[in-house]
Amino acid sequence: MRLILQRVKSASVCVDREIISAIGKGYLIYLAIEVGDSQKDRDYLIQKILGLRIYPNAEGKLDQTIQQIGGSILVVSQFTLYGDCRKGRRPSFTQSAPIDEAEKEIHAFCEALALQYPHVKRGRFQASMGVRSVNDGPFTLILDS
Repeated sequence: MRLILQRVKSASVCVDREIISAIGKGYLIYLAIEVGDSQKDRDYLIQKILGLRIYPNAEGKLDQTIQQIGGSILVVSQFTLYGDCRKGRRPSFTQSAPIDEAEKEIHAFCEALALQYPHVKRGRFQASMGVRSVNDGPFTLILDS
């Protein structure tokens, strides 16, 4: 699994000009599933996400987690994170899990995350989504399992 985590002031997802998910302060996460990913990968990334101390405390030191600041998490599937552009001009997506496997894993990831932290929203798998965000920082991390 690979994800891009952005600390945001707000984020939303639109499908067919309708907002289907929106959050205020928190994380916007773009998530990709790789062939062979398992529960072990999912559990690792969830613990990492919830444990990251990337919000400032009263002294301005990065010392607070998403849970401590009461933020929300918006998860958007994005298979293109496994796009391989090393050869030619058209990305190869052979590392990305097949659609049925990816959909199952994205759903399992969101469900498992929501069991540990209830402020989770998501995009719509395999939809053409418009994603808007107001980055906070900007503060962007790339995490791999």
